[in-house]
Amino acid sequence: MILGLSFILIGLAVLFSTLRLLKGPSPFDRLLAADTLAVITTALLVLMASYFSRVIYMDVALVYSVLGFAGVVVIARYLEGGL
Repeated sequence: MILGLSFILIGLAVLFSTLRLLKGPSPFDRLLAADTLAVITTALLVLMASYFSRVIYMDVALVYSVLGFAGVVVIARYLEGGL
């Protein structure tokens, strides 16, 4: 019951973040939406690890979150003009 509700809420969060990514008025809004999607995907991987009782999803979530953070920092520095 709780896991099913969690999957539904994560799906709604992905929908709203995707809308912001497509519609964002500035590049920084789009970057923030992309970072939010990365965080939501990490949460989905952790939820899948709990649902399927597989530790490998936790490892993938950890690597994905680190790469997502590094990517957002690089893109933000590029948009700021100081790379």
